[in-house]
Amino acid sequence: MNTHQTNFVRTAMIDQSAPPVLDKGYIAWIRKNLLATPLDAVMTIIAVLALAWFLPPAIKWLFIDASWTGGGRGVCATVAQGGSQLEGWSGACWAFVTAKFDVFMFGRYPIDERWRPMLVGVLFVTLLVPILIPKIPYKGLNAILLFGVLPVISFFILIGGVLGLPYVETALWGGLMVTLILSFVGIAVSLPLGIVLALGRRSTMPVIRLLCTTFIELVRGIPLITVLFMASVMLPLFLPQGMTFDKFLRALIGVSLFASAYMAEVVRGGLQAIPKGQAEGADSLGLSYWQKMRLIILPQALKLVIPGIVNTFIGLFKDTSLVSIIGMFDLLGIVRQNFSDANWASPVTPLSGLVFAGFVFWLFCFGMSRYSGFMERRLDKGHKR
Repeated sequence: MNTHQTNFVRTAMIDQSAPPVLDKGYIAWIRKNLLATPLDAVMTIIAVLALAWFLPPAIKWLFIDASWTGGGRGVCATVAQGGSQLEGWSGACWAFVTAKFDVFMFGRYPIDERWRPMLVGVLFVTLLVPILIPKIPYKGLNAILLFGVLPVISFFILIGGVLGLPYVETALWGGLMVTLILSFVGIAVSLPLGIVLALGRRSTMPVIRLLCTTFIELVRGIPLITVLFMASVMLPLFLPQGMTFDKFLRALIGVSLFASAYMAEVVRGGLQAIPKGQAEGADSLGLSYWQKMRLIILPQALKLVIPGIVNTFIGLFKDTSLVSIIGMFDLLGIVRQNFSDANWASPVTPLSGLVFAGFVFWLFCFGMSRYSGFMERRLDKGHKR
């Protein structure tokens, strides 16, 4: 080989050049997401100005001028009420939330027995976390324990009357405990019942299809408040004389049936999105109807409607606050009930309690939303390249 030619052959690769500053990093992100078009730039400027106008007074009220410790309305009274500059506060009254925190969590559940709902909460988290982590095995057993065994055990632990546990009537239950129980039972019941209703509405048997369609349209056509009133007031009228149901159990039934009707329509949308060839392929393999649904159709349909399912769950979680209409106090109801405490009566007390309740609701709903997004990205393998 000619030595003059080898002089032009590189023996080592050139180091990779850094990307242009405007194509990577924070500047590129801002250009792409905030300043991509003139309209985006105008909207970004308006949003920044709105935040600059709203955030400083909000932070001042929430944190800087807030009352964090103390007892009684004196620490939450504003200067306009006559309090001195040393004891008057114009910010949030977090001392009220701190003093009432146990009540907000457990309602009027006996103080000496509050270890029981705490134990149920620990069992719930212990079984819930493994089922949310995809890599942990034995999901079937975990689901049976969470949705089948835990509700039964929790019922006897919370209500008592067995194994030496004092009986605690459900009228004393309240706070976040009631919100979580109503939402958990509603979610656990509405999803399988909604699947059955969706399959029934698509059934080729006219009687089954008519019954499921009638139930879905009837329940979806009335507000949840009406369902709760019917479950609390009208249901006992149809029972034999002397027979009654616990009010909390009536609320559970009403919320579960209401959510199942909406869940059925979400699942039906997923079933209709599955190509007909999937069912025909399952039929060609000789699978029965239930094998076809369990192994082929439902896994694909449920994956498609994860956003709708989680949206129904979030709506159900927030709608549990309506049980205060029938005399049961969930988190929001128990917070509002404590506004009447004369020891904490001040202009900022109600708003502080409502902000706390709103933050707790947002925390749970945001968590469900983020987890659903994670599951969508994990299961969305058919469209990846």
